[in-house]
Amino acid sequence: MDGAVVVVTGGTRGVGAGIARAFLRAGAQVVICARHPPPEPVGAARYLPADVRRPAEVQALLEQVAAEYGRLDVLVNNAGGTPYHPLDAAPPERHARILELNLTAPLLTSIAAHRLMSAQPGGGSILMIGSVSGSRPSPGTAAYGAAKAGLEHLARSMAVEWAPLVRVNTLVLGMVRTEAAQTHYGGRAGVAAVARTVPAGRLAEPDEVGEAAVFLASERAAYITGAGLLLHGGGERPAFLAAANVPPSTEG
Repeated sequence: MDGAVVVVTGGTRGVGAGIARAFLRAGAQVVICARHPPPEPVGAARYLPADVRRPAEVQALLEQVAAEYGRLDVLVNNAGGTPYHPLDAAPPERHARILELNLTAPLLTSIAAHRLMSAQPGGGSILMIGSVSGSRPSPGTAAYGAAKAGLEHLARSMAVEWAPLVRVNTLVLGMVRTEAAQTHYGGRAGVAAVARTVPAGRLAEPDEVGEAAVFLASERAAYITGAGLLLHGGGERPAFLAAANVPPSTEG
């Protein structure tokens, strides 16, 4: 990725910062964007403010990147997330905002990036950061799960429409060890308990997500487009096995 120009939305902390650091290690020039500056520098990544829910801000950001760096090689649509809100415990507008952040924003940002990538030699690569919540029930985060399901479908459609110049793939994440995970799962003890439900025995590290992102964006993945790469440590052990008290070592 030497010299490649990469934009990571929501790249100031957590998974986004891990992705930015991985691209930096691979030799890329990295621009991170978010509504607020990072709490601490993310390596040598350059921070530019932008709210991805506002198309005009996204367009201005990408035009600035193209003007100053000469091209845009990789867009990572990482910005997203959700608080815990059962469907009947929050106003509909709140759920709609979750859909806007996690589905509409990546759609509009990708379209803006495609305009630049399709006009330059070598095209480019767009990477969606999906979630296993898009393929299983997500009680308490239903709008988020629906958005992530739509995001994978969107990426597959983009991959067909924009081939061969622009590749579009999805990195489908399970649980990742971030500060937000500690808050969500009730501190270190909660994270440790959740980790025991993962076949790999732990949560992913943000930098591991970054390494997978670099691979999908690189020339080593030149024939991969419209794909979803699962990064979930083996997924979830089926609940019926736990209910039947079947120990992990006897499964199969």
